[in-house]
Amino acid sequence: MRITMLRHGRTEWNAERRIQGRTDTCLSDEGRSALAGLRLPPELDAEVWISSPLRRATQTARILSGDRAPATDPRLMEMNFGDWEGQTHADLVAADPAGMREMEGRGLHMRPPGGETPAEVAARLFDFMASRSENAVVLVSHKGVIRAALAQASGWDMTADPPFAIRWHMAQTFTFDEGGLHMDRLNVPLVRA
Repeated sequence: MRITMLRHGRTEWNAERRIQGRTDTCLSDEGRSALAGLRLPPELDAEVWISSPLRRATQTARILSGDRAPATDPRLMEMNFGDWEGQTHADLVAADPAGMREMEGRGLHMRPPGGETPAEVAARLFDFMASRSENAVVLVSHKGVIRAALAQASGWDMTADPPFAIRWHMAQTFTFDEGGLHMDRLNVPLVRA
């Protein structure tokens, strides 16, 4: 199966650098404007579009899919950041520098208080992919979910910067088969409709 993953457009919390997680924010006017008139390259479009049920993802899916009504699946929701949601990374580091260094050193097994780990995000994403039978799907999701997919496909343990540069406003493509998830193309630009 070919999987094309897209991150939702910008929100007010993105502009403020706040951790959103499961907090159900909407696209900002800036985010809607940046997406207007954009589409996937035709070779990456698919009949099936599935989105996280969070509004910022469903709004993005509607805009980029040409106003189709994509299905939603809770397994595509952003990582649960628990008590960190609404805060900035800078605030968390300022409050507890040593604790944040230790937490970030756990990589795939970092668990924010009251939240989930990137490894758990990857497990629910794999469960989702294994449940699908299409040849190609487009998924509109979140940075944490796409990072978990990239980690699983590349062997990156998330204890350091990724071994590749990701452009979050572009598409990331993977293949999924009985051997697991594999990176295909990274940073595929969207095109004007």
